[in-house]
Amino acid sequence: MITLKFHGHACFQLTYKQISIVFDPFFTGNPKATLSPDEINCSYILTSHGHDDHLGDTVTIAQRTGATVIATAEIAKFCNEQGCTTHAMHIGGKHPFDFGYVRITPAFHGSGIPGGHACGFIVNFFDKTIYFAGDTSIFGDMALLGRLEKIDYALLPIGDNYTMGPSDAAEAVNLLKPGNVIPMHYNTWPLIAQDPSTFKTDVEERFKIPVHIINPNEEITLL
Repeated sequence: MITLKFHGHACFQLTYKQISIVFDPFFTGNPKATLSPDEINCSYILTSHGHDDHLGDTVTIAQRTGATVIATAEIAKFCNEQGCTTHAMHIGGKHPFDFGYVRITPAFHGSGIPGGHACGFIVNFFDKTIYFAGDTSIFGDMALLGRLEKIDYALLPIGDNYTMGPSDAAEAVNLLKPGNVIPMHYNTWPLIAQDPSTFKTDVEERFKIPVHIINPNEEITLL
C-alpha cells in the first residue's frame, strides 16, 4: 500500500513499506506543519529549489537519517558540502532508483541558489507515477510531460502570486491529463490564500478528473 502524506505548504511524504521519499521538507517555520524535522524519517529527499520554504530542513534531515538528497546539481552540491549524501541530476535527466525512477522537469521560478534552476519531479514509485510540479507557472510543455509519462497523481501549486493560481493550475491539469490532482502551496500565509474547493469544482466539472484536498498531517492511499 503506497501512502502520500501532506505536511503542509508543498511538503509531502511518499511511503511504501520501508522506503519513504520526502518532497521539499519545510517543517521549521512552516505554520501548517504539525511535526518537527526530528520526527521525520525517510530514505530520500527531493528538493525542488533553494528557497527557504522548499530547501527547508533538507540538510538537517539528511544528516540525521542518511537519506539521499536528489536535486539539481547546484542544490546537490550545496547539500553535499554540508555532509549529506546526494545524487545530482538536472532538467531533462532521468535516473533509476530502488523504488523506480526520477525524471527532473522544468519549473518556471527562481532557483534560490546562485547559478541554479528551479525544477519539478516526475517520480515512478513502485509503478505509481507522481508529478510534483514544484513552484511554477503554467507552461505549454506540460502537455509534453503528459505524453511522456502516464501521470497518476499531479501535485500542483494553486496559491498564485509566487506560482500559478487556481485558474492557471486548472489549465495545467488539462495539459497534463493526470489520473488525479492534489493542490498544494496555498493557505500557508495570507498572500497565497485560496479556496481549494473552488479549484476542485472547476477541474472536476470541466475535465472530469478527481481532485483530492488533503489537510496537513493527513494521508491518502494511492489507488
